[in-house]
Amino acid sequence: MQSHRALIFGVTGQDGSYLSDFLLSKNYEVHGVIRRSSSFNTGRIDGLYKDPHEETKFFLHFGDLSDSSSIRNVIAKVKPDEIYNLAAQSHVRVSFDIPEYTCDVNALGTLRILEAIKDINPKIRFYQASSSEMFGKSPAPQNENTPFYPRSPYGASKVFAYWITKNYREAYEIFACNGILFNHESPRRGSTFVTKKIIEAVIKIKQGKQKYLYLGNLDAKRDWGSAKDYVEAMWLMLQQDMADDYVIATGENHSVKEFLDEAFKLANLDWKEYVKIDKRYFRPAEVDMLCGDSTKALDKLSWKPKTGFKQLIKEMYEAGRKN
Repeated sequence: MQSHRALIFGVTGQDGSYLSDFLLSKNYEVHGVIRRSSSFNTGRIDGLYKDPHEETKFFLHFGDLSDSSSIRNVIAKVKPDEIYNLAAQSHVRVSFDIPEYTCDVNALGTLRILEAIKDINPKIRFYQASSSEMFGKSPAPQNENTPFYPRSPYGASKVFAYWITKNYREAYEIFACNGILFNHESPRRGSTFVTKKIIEAVIKIKQGKQKYLYLGNLDAKRDWGSAKDYVEAMWLMLQQDMADDYVIATGENHSVKEFLDEAFKLANLDWKEYVKIDKRYFRPAEVDMLCGDSTKALDKLSWKPKTGFKQLIKEMYEAGRKN
């Protein structure tokens, strides 16, 4: 039996690495797209990569979402059954500093992939990584029918990507799905994101290597789940008979203060003694609360989160201590 072939844009990221692990466990042949750089950011997938002269089911290709020709070339070469677009300028605060680049990669990058699918092989199944940041100011809980009200260039770019994915599904009958994922974390989360920043600071403070942790808005509330759980939902969307859009979330929300409390407790520390506020980390427009309703995913995909809030923080903390 021939294995399915998947192409992942954003393979070096948190989600891309977990999705690669998951698909390989399903006997997929997995191809990832990486940007050319003098210093590769491949740490999350180094354990998967082998010399192409050896027997392997994991391959890497050069490409960039800002370059249509590279997108078309890699899709034509790989001939995938499924494409997962997880690539993005994904830091919300940074999107205010580089809004044009953010929109080029996140919004137009998605369009470039869809155009290539339309022209090369419309039967390819496509997953678009949408974001809870699209909801922004809309009241919680947010589901598939909640109006979008983005509060950042990142959120706005993801709204375009969402609608262009839906448009190509309806206009060209491409099997294209939007996964509206709420915040999801893991030990592989990048150090500039608040959850990983907190975990790393707790460990360094406990070891006497760091004095204080500087953060922005501590009252922001988010729906935090596990990236490892969420990549399964991505795959499930592309296994359905009909393409559709799904909210993926835990249904719980917790403030940054609650995250701090749980993380510092693991080190027997009081976060109030070590955390200082730096206004540079505040966004020009804040999103106060995000909390998802993934009833549709439970009903249609039989998916539900396996990892709770406290368990997630403990996993990140324990993994961080080992590094």
